Amino acid sequence: MSAIHTLVDNHDDVLTNHKESVDSWFLMGGPMPTVTIVVSYLYFVLKFGPQMMASRKPYNLQPLLIAYNFILVLFSLFLSIWPITGGMLAHVFREGCQPTQRAQTELSKTLNSYAWWYLMTKVIELADTLFFVLRKKQQQITFLHVYHHSSLVFFSWCYLKFLPGEQGVVIGFLNSFVHVIMYSYYMVAAMGPKYQKYIWWKKYMTRIQLTQFVIMLVYLVSLVVRDCNLPRILSILMGTNVFFFLCLFLNFYIKTYKSSRSKN
Repeated sequence: MSAIHTLVDNHDDVLTNHKESVDSWFLMGGPMPTVTIVVSYLYFVLKFGPQMMASRKPYNLQPLLIAYNFILVLFSLFLSIWPITGGMLAHVFREGCQPTQRAQTELSKTLNSYAWWYLMTKVIELADTLFFVLRKKQQQITFLHVYHHSSLVFFSWCYLKFLPGEQGVVIGFLNSFVHVIMYSYYMVAAMGPKYQKYIWWKKYMTRIQLTQFVIMLVYLVSLVVRDCNLPRILSILMGTNVFFFLCLFLNFYIKTYKSSRSKN
């Protein structure tokens, strides 16, 4: 922990109070529960699940998928509205680049709760891949998909445990807003062929995700360039991961849409 405290100058008191408040929360006592979840997920979707389904017919999960995606729409809507109605976004932008120690302390309790709920949604979203396995949709279990889901669980836990910062409000808000749109699409798609006409905007989903990553990256880079009084290492780590996501999603978009267009 000493290295982390050194890297996030002027946040020692906030981190101490934060650690005392979150250690007793579900999954937050230590890394093993979260690591176990991620490793079990990877083992199931990459090895055990495909082997189990090799001699089985795909499961019909339509009612479950509709309910699951609807629940995630509600969760994502909750996480995109909370920063607005709860004043977190206003707080972040009001304090600007140089928030005071008092401002950071005032925000920390609400931010902790928000980050924990965000982590819970990332854990729930691991089921996306489990459903692919059970429906024998192996072509959709790409490196992008698996890395996206597993890394977000791990990084969200590390963020809440070790490096809480105001950046998480902006990143969480943007990601949750996009997931409202994304899981709405998945929900309608799960309803069957007669509803396909309502999801003509499928190709725009990746564009929306790419736009999200660009906004995130510009925001995080600006914090570093302006030398803001926020955890600098957090901005760098988040920015690096966002850039990696941007490259992966851009590659997917080019292969999926640009390549298919050139063939036509």
